[in-house]
Amino acid sequence: MSTSARATIPIRAEGGVPKVPTFDVFTTKKDEIVGWARKFSLFPYPFVTACCGMEFMSVSSTLYDTDRFGAALPRFTPRQSDLLMVVGTINHKQAPVLQRIWEQMCEPKWVIAFGVCATSGGFYDNYAVVQGIDKIVPVDVYIPGCPPRPETVIDGIMQLQDKIAKQHHVILKGDF
Repeated sequence: MSTSARATIPIRAEGGVPKVPTFDVFTTKKDEIVGWARKFSLFPYPFVTACCGMEFMSVSSTLYDTDRFGAALPRFTPRQSDLLMVVGTINHKQAPVLQRIWEQMCEPKWVIAFGVCATSGGFYDNYAVVQGIDKIVPVDVYIPGCPPRPETVIDGIMQLQDKIAKQHHVILKGDF
């Protein structure tokens, strides 16, 4: 990822004897720096609708601590979020609300389908429930389970971080 190089610049000290300081210089690609920064600064927006919400709360406890992944502070406004966590069952009445929230989120944005109901409709195979939120918004990571264990949620967050780190990030002139 990055390489280290030493640069030397001779400086004249008192008495005319040159002193040679050394500086550590790191070289890397801007994409890698931006990817690393985005990977550890996720701002989740929890869209919690059903029983998976209890497992979602346990993931944020001290035992599992999502803060070490940079995803601990949930935002409750989509304009300050970049990660939409859909937790639980989504019915057809909620679908336009979920889509509007996703559209209001800042770019780049990612979506996690949390639990079997958000992933595929779960055991609610009827006319009222959306059979997977990927019919409404694009999903980046699916977390299976009814409800998913906190370890599975942490694994899903780590998969998303790997995906974010490997993405090509658009850097505008003047960003650095």
